[in-house]
Amino acid sequence: MLTNMAVQAAGVAAGAVVGAGNASATTAPKSNFLDLVNTALQGVSATQSSATAAEAGYAAGAPGATLGKALVASDRAEVAWNATVAVRNEVVSAYQSIMNMQF
Repeated sequence: MLTNMAVQAAGVAAGAVVGAGNASATTAPKSNFLDLVNTALQGVSATQSSATAAEAGYAAGAPGATLGKALVASDRAEVAWNATVAVRNEVVSAYQSIMNMQF
């Protein structure tokens, strides 16, 4: 039961990390935990890449690149990373709890 709760919590958090309000993330057919983690990590990686591109564009003086856009992209990447780390910590904690149970 604890494992199912951890998987469900991780799945919900992974969907939130990939894209809040994304209908396909919440109505997708059942998939395994590895697919959820992989999708979440790809979303975080894409967010970090867009933040890097926005920062590089601002530093290079590209037309349309503003400090505000770079800061917002950087903050989004930071929030996505922090959410990923928090989910990982919860999954590890659930795993450790299960391993410490005495049967």
